[in-house]
Amino acid sequence: MSSYLYQAAYTPESWAHQVKNQQDPVDRVRPLVEACGGTLQSLFYCFGDYDLAIIFEAPDDESAAAVALAASAGGSLRTAQTTKLLTVEEGMTAMRRAEDAGRVYTPPVPGIPRQSGAPTSTPTT
Repeated sequence: MSSYLYQAAYTPESWAHQVKNQQDPVDRVRPLVEACGGTLQSLFYCFGDYDLAIIFEAPDDESAAAVALAASAGGSLRTAQTTKLLTVEEGMTAMRRAEDAGRVYTPPVPGIPRQSGAPTSTPTT
């Protein structure tokens, strides 16, 4: 299973309803994530651009997208963002692969310093 960070900002109307009724958001979000085949890992209220941060696992990107779409379709959010998360191991593997791939890549902007060992090319005019 992959991990995802879902960040959401509520509408003023949604906040007004929540302040008045004070329902635990875990009780609303967990069934949604589970209905899409996932597992809720944690949920936080937060300061800043987003009001809520949810970390969940899902079997694939389509399942994670279903969580995001269903939450947005409810009409209580003014904005939301989903970010796929990598474990440290996955990130380290990606860095190793990027190092290898970077040796054969030529960037589109000439004159940018290149890493040692990377091929060089002469710009054409």
